[in-house]
Amino acid sequence: MNLNILFEDATLQIVEKPAGVDIEEVQHLLKEGFSPAHRLDKDTSGLLIIAKTKDALEYLQKQFKERNVQKTYLCLVEGNFAKDKGKIETLLGRSPNDRRKQKVFLSGEPGAEGKREASTQYQVLKQYEGYAFLEVKPKTGRKHQIRVHLSSLNHPIAGDKLYAFKDQRVPEGLKRQFLHAHSLTLTLPDGVEKTFTSPLPKELQSILDNLKTL
Repeated sequence: MNLNILFEDATLQIVEKPAGVDIEEVQHLLKEGFSPAHRLDKDTSGLLIIAKTKDALEYLQKQFKERNVQKTYLCLVEGNFAKDKGKIETLLGRSPNDRRKQKVFLSGEPGAEGKREASTQYQVLKQYEGYAFLEVKPKTGRKHQIRVHLSSLNHPIAGDKLYAFKDQRVPEGLKRQFLHAHSLTLTLPDGVEKTFTSPLPKELQSILDNLKTL
């Protein structure tokens, strides 16, 4: 497995994680003392920040906690949208019926106590026959946040086996969930703000190329 390094200095690396690789496998590949500063789901591809020192790891995790890192994802979802943009704000927590999954809770409903706030903005980039291609910006970093939020709108991510609906269609040729960590904007430990981008992988772009536009 190859982690493509897009940027490196004395404190961190910005790498592209391929789909099908979990964070534990990434950690195993890294040099001693290197650590991922955040997480990407196993079947999500895209940008991952690797801290090269303990101080850098603490700094980066603080930036994520304080929501100073701007993240943008690209995804293909089931169905079409009447509006071209929106915001999803809910509480999120572990599903009581399936511990693998997260669940949306609304304030005041049974089981909502202690659940964490989650906010996701999305914009429709293009609509296809039966699908929509979105740019998504999570303002918080909860587990499975984008996947469960979009599923809660009845627009699950194409190819997402965990949050898919029963008998959900999958575009021909799609072998994994269509979710890609496309860009990151952050202030480096030296105080310089930088933006990094990762283009949509060829196997996902080919899926879009084969869909019929509306």
